[in-house]
Amino acid sequence: MQPAPTEDALTEPASTVTAGRCPVAHGPVPAAAVPSGCPVVHQPGGVRRSRADLVVRSVLRIRERPAGMTTGSAYGSFQRSMLISAVRCTLTYVVLPFVAPAVGLATGVGPVLGLLIGSFAMVCDVFTIRRFFAVDHRWRWPISGIALAVICLLSVLWVQDLLHLLR
Repeated sequence: MQPAPTEDALTEPASTVTAGRCPVAHGPVPAAAVPSGCPVVHQPGGVRRSRADLVVRSVLRIRERPAGMTTGSAYGSFQRSMLISAVRCTLTYVVLPFVAPAVGLATGVGPVLGLLIGSFAMVCDVFTIRRFFAVDHRWRWPISGIALAVICLLSVLWVQDLLHLLR
């Protein structure tokens, strides 16, 4: 367990406080030294990626960090994809089977909506994984595991909806 930071540590530049934990210099970077807009050196000695990271980046066709891609945008993407999956489940298991028939709405639209929303949710989950890997986020593997689990669950539901339509 690390001791709590002292008053001096709280007023020090971030580069000295986090130097032991992060390989990226956190101090100000002159604009002339950053022609690509990214302050991280993507050369030997810069960001180091494991073989697994390189394979995932290759499969997802991710090059270096695109302009405007931030950690915040990766979190936003994750939140949106989980929200879409939650809406799909709410519609499929609460609204369509119970509420829609009670108010006299069409009862056969559930599988069609499930296919459409499920497909959209799976695409959003893939984009979430892409964004987390594109920004080299430290939580990219756990978040990818969650997203892949959601994709697997949605795939099962998607197949069930498709079989229900084909009957």
